[in-house]
Amino acid sequence: MSSMRSRHPQDVGQADAFRGGVTRRAVIIALILLLGVAFFNFYVEMLWKGGWDTWMVSSGCPAMTPVFFLFLLTAATSLPRLRRKGLTRQELLAVYVIVLVGAPVVTYEVLAWVLVKSVHYYYMVQVNPYWSGLFLAEVPTWFAPSDPTAVTGFFEGQSRVPWAMWWTPLATWSSFMVALFGASLCLAALIQRPWITAERLTFPIAQVPLTMVEEPGAGKRGSAARFTLSRAFWIGLLISFCLSVFSSLSDRVPAIPHISLGPTEVIGWQKVGPLAGLGAVSVVFWPWLMAIAYLVPKELSFSVWFFWLVRLGLTVAAVTAGATPQRPEDWWSSSFPAPYYQGTGAVLALTGWMLWGARKHLGRAVRSAFGRRQSADDTSEPLPYRWAVLGFLLCCAFMVWVLWLAQCRVSFALALIALILAYFLIWARIRAETGLGLLPFPIEINELMMVPFGSRIFRLREMISLVSLRWAYSPGITTSYEVFASTMIESYRIADSARLNSRRLTAGIAGGFVVSLAVGIPLVLIGIYHYGWFGFGFTRSGWLTNVGSYGGGQIAGYLTDPRYAAADVNGLLGLLGGGAAVLFLGLMRLRFWWWPFHPIGYLAANTWGLQLWAMPFFVGWLAKTLIIRYAGLPLYRRTIPLAAGLIVGDLLNGGLWGVVRLVRLGAY
Repeated sequence: MSSMRSRHPQDVGQADAFRGGVTRRAVIIALILLLGVAFFNFYVEMLWKGGWDTWMVSSGCPAMTPVFFLFLLTAATSLPRLRRKGLTRQELLAVYVIVLVGAPVVTYEVLAWVLVKSVHYYYMVQVNPYWSGLFLAEVPTWFAPSDPTAVTGFFEGQSRVPWAMWWTPLATWSSFMVALFGASLCLAALIQRPWITAERLTFPIAQVPLTMVEEPGAGKRGSAARFTLSRAFWIGLLISFCLSVFSSLSDRVPAIPHISLGPTEVIGWQKVGPLAGLGAVSVVFWPWLMAIAYLVPKELSFSVWFFWLVRLGLTVAAVTAGATPQRPEDWWSSSFPAPYYQGTGAVLALTGWMLWGARKHLGRAVRSAFGRRQSADDTSEPLPYRWAVLGFLLCCAFMVWVLWLAQCRVSFALALIALILAYFLIWARIRAETGLGLLPFPIEINELMMVPFGSRIFRLREMISLVSLRWAYSPGITTSYEVFASTMIESYRIADSARLNSRRLTAGIAGGFVVSLAVGIPLVLIGIYHYGWFGFGFTRSGWLTNVGSYGGGQIAGYLTDPRYAAADVNGLLGLLGGGAAVLFLGLMRLRFWWWPFHPIGYLAANTWGLQLWAMPFFVGWLAKTLIIRYAGLPLYRRTIPLAAGLIVGDLLNGGLWGVVRLVRLGAY
């Protein structure tokens, strides 16, 4: 736990001269790994997309690829021939951080979505001919190629990339991605200090690499790093790895007795009657998720599963009152209890709460940026305050300008960019507190903007731009949230604990993103035109198969569906109710030290996924509560490496099967 203690800004504000780790060889190794990750992700994640054991290939929470490489690099430095010139602990963690941020760029829910979001209009119009007269003529010509040959080749494959038609769209969207990345990087650099030092958030995922790798011993600083000698870590790793491997083998080899870690349905969904509101009852035995719940504060893990039970109770009450029976996770409507609208209101309220809590720090940063003299010491910050503030404003201004070129009003552009960054910020907060970076947000921004105003207030070009940018704000595993927000602040938490040079690390992170983007664009585009969009694994397995429902279908719905024409009063009440609940819970936590309910737990319970994660969180909370109550904090601290080992073991299993798939693809 000593490596995870926060230090006062005055302690770290001396200068980063006493920090290191971000060496030239560490950055070069990270960039080389990112090149390999790009091809690995393309073939394993995109071309061959499988079941649950591939969902953490590049990112998600926790991220498989960086931990897998960190494990291999640490093992390599332990070899006798490499021990003298092996990477130090700081260098290994620097490599981990750069790969952590850059790896998700070349994935189906980031770069692949960027490429398909606009070009699909021209292909899907073949089965939706009414789009042609409804909105297709208003799609900006520089969004994507409209030539039939280029469009057909994109989706059906067996053709070459018409680069001449793609230069303008690629320049547009890649520059927009860079601006969004830059704004997120500046925002993370500004907000990380209050979260790390003042609030001392848990960052449970950051504990995994910090626990796994340690210095060789006292008086040997700068020597090659080694694996932790903690027996608890290796016990946890072996337990999780063996269980995961055996479960994966049992899914593939019929002769092996089937052992499922979940979800396993034990009570089916009752489709009629009030009990329909409970949904199906499933057993989920994911060691890595139980370990995450074990690492977070007790009131937070308690609140996650407690508010899920509250949500079930409200759903049962709604069905009893006459609502159509539905599973609780499928209750997307704005009718009572409107869980996803409550969750979205909680998102907006928590964003305002966080910014208000960091107002003094942000105020000092703004004064330093625009004042003649430096009013605050920023020598230990990832970016000088002036660079961070001005960079944030310039990147936001560029994104607004791109939307203005698409004939969107400036007010609309400002609101959209503000909501995207607000969602990024709260996503990072959820990951920093719970480790659950994979939680999808309740209501996406395109739907949220329709709730208070209806579709009539928006121009047609604005609706097209809103839907075309869905790649930037659609939540889920390995999406832009992971690249642009969560991993950055988590990286700075690791840098703070390992005493990495944060400014060099920021440059390395930016360089890794640029390399991944520069390599990923031609790799993915050439691959799509060769194999065809519908030849990729994520479409064969059901992901994004009907691309029309992810774009043109939404625009058509906004224009023709009367439900979108006017404001959704029930949805607005749900938003206000969720916001009020979060503010109440937050104020009670400030007022009473014994208050057991956490607002983040309320938000988590009103997102999709808690039907799977509530049970592991209950088990993790129960284990932590019993250990602290009957054995005390010393034993709990000694078992933290055990939890980290459970997470690493599951990730190593995922990496193992990823390599197996890559070998199989090469054989074919």
